[in-house]
Amino acid sequence: MGRKERSLLIIKPDAVKRNLVGKILAQVENAGFKILDLKMLKIKKDKAQRFYGVHNGKPFYKELVNYISSGSIIPILLEKENAISDLRELIGNTDPAKAAPDTIRRNFALSITENSVHASDSKKTFEFESKFFFNRKKQ
Repeated sequence: MGRKERSLLIIKPDAVKRNLVGKILAQVENAGFKILDLKMLKIKKDKAQRFYGVHNGKPFYKELVNYISSGSIIPILLEKENAISDLRELIGNTDPAKAAPDTIRRNFALSITENSVHASDSKKTFEFESKFFFNRKKQ
């Protein structure tokens, strides 16, 4: 068995508004992830701009910031072997039309922007994102 790894999943405003939180969490747990922490919150635009700072200057940046700050989100700290790559596979392609069958985005997303979830794409991104929402010390 390999070493356990952590990743971050965010259930985005479109999925929260459509009452999909339980279905998404069930799919995550069924895939073998352990939920370590989660919370529901609404972030202001300035915080959303910091979170998506890596995309500043890209054509979709403003739309992304407006969307993520438009309603409640649920950041979730997860653990599993190969958590980062496995979670990226579980959520599917950013474009739900291109996402593999039975991925979260194929099952629930409305569009490329309203794609229901976000997941850390690397260890470096996870470090930033997990501290952004959970401000945890390494364990």
